[in-house]
Amino acid sequence: MSASPQGDGGQEATGALVALAPAKVNLGLFLGAARATDGRHELVSVMQSISLADELALQTAPAGAAADEVLCPGVDVGEGENLAAAALRAFRQATGWQAPPQRLSILKRIPVAGGLAGGSADAAAALRLAACTAGLDDPELLHELAVALGADVPAQLAPGRWLATAAGERLQSLADPSPALGVLVLPLAGELSTAAVYAQADRLALVRDAQALEQRRRALQAALALGAPLPAERTLLHNDLQAAALSLCPAIGSALTEAREAGAEHALVSGSGPTVVGLFARANAGARAQRAAASLAGRTPAPAWAVAVQAGFAAPRRADADSGDSGLGSHGRRART
Repeated sequence: MSASPQGDGGQEATGALVALAPAKVNLGLFLGAARATDGRHELVSVMQSISLADELALQTAPAGAAADEVLCPGVDVGEGENLAAAALRAFRQATGWQAPPQRLSILKRIPVAGGLAGGSADAAAALRLAACTAGLDDPELLHELAVALGADVPAQLAPGRWLATAAGERLQSLADPSPALGVLVLPLAGELSTAAVYAQADRLALVRDAQALEQRRRALQAALALGAPLPAERTLLHNDLQAAALSLCPAIGSALTEAREAGAEHALVSGSGPTVVGLFARANAGARAQRAAASLAGRTPAPAWAVAVQAGFAAPRRADADSGDSGLGSHGRRART
């Protein structure tokens, strides 16, 4: 049952709410044709949230603020370009929430434009924080808003493991991996535009027909239904966008080799790239991913390691109410909503 978001909301006057925004990796991504209705490509993919995460804090903006604002130190989030700002704006428009202007602070840890859906993760976390602050319990509305924001946002509203179909908005929850899944994350110095990678995939004729997509969906569902960390059939970890990303960013090839040589059981491009992930699913997976990252110390950009996480990892929580400290600092560039 939904609570009304009208009025000043229940928590913004007493300090910041903080939530983590975990990155996602794609455990297999199979690409279909672009839809005539919106231009988004059909796909089948397992989206797995990992512990590499941005951190967001939402609190009442300082006196005199005329509108909601987003602060993101070190990242240029020009007006109208930041998904988290768009999420706040969409939430207000959809709910009629009349709270005073809010300040959303983002501490970035997820590589920008790296195929890990960091912007989408921030947008999903902004929706979680706004709903919690407003006292709104309406998962269906949040999903509707997430779909409008972008294909990767719905699966990150409740982080975990999701089998995503349609253009990412149709989701089926999958069992969390057991035993644990470890991930080596190898960012690249450059960025790749998602739109450019999809356009290249079209030029390379990498798309599959509807029957092939359905076969992959059924196979992934069966392979991971009982919580296996990875599919036993490793062809299910194929990413149809990898060839397109590699053709636009040849340095991906070296990163794939680095991941394999560091001991990863499987290496692939995450999403549209260029970030490469190495997957560890055997005993002590997290520790082995950590050792793999340590073995690449000195690499630029620096490697990272992570483990799969569940929804509770990203639940909103109260910051230090006595000090008003969100833990994110107060400096950064603004994007007004």
